[in-house]
Amino acid sequence: MGGEIFNRGLRFRHFWDDRVPVMVSQSLPKGPRPQHALLGLVLVSLLSACSTLSFERETETSGSFHSEAWAFTIFAWDFPTESVQIARDNVFDAGLSNLTVTTAETSPNLGWWDWLLDVIGVRKTVLIGTWGFSGEQLRKERDSGAPLLGS
Repeated sequence: MGGEIFNRGLRFRHFWDDRVPVMVSQSLPKGPRPQHALLGLVLVSLLSACSTLSFERETETSGSFHSEAWAFTIFAWDFPTESVQIARDNVFDAGLSNLTVTTAETSPNLGWWDWLLDVIGVRKTVLIGTWGFSGEQLRKERDSGAPLLGS
């Protein structure tokens, strides 16, 4: 006489002997569930940073730039790094000379309550500035006899 009962991931086996009934339990192996995999994929995509960068030429040797970056923060750890650093790295990796950041804004800015965003949050940084040398700058440098900027 014997039987098996399945109940919530545990498998119970009843063994009947002529002398004493014995019950043995074994834990069933659990594999990854599709819901867990989907949740992991969503978390990884949220933790990734994104950024945009655009340059606008105003003269042959100068122009302006606009850089935006997003970063995810959890327990004061910015993933993959601070949004300000991501935005600056993108601009400076372009290899243009005489880069000048004129405006840098990070939002949201909660003032004293900004520490709440260090627990968990998303930050966005916008950098606006100029690059290169305008014709007016080059003429002034040439007329003064000083070496050109950046050379």
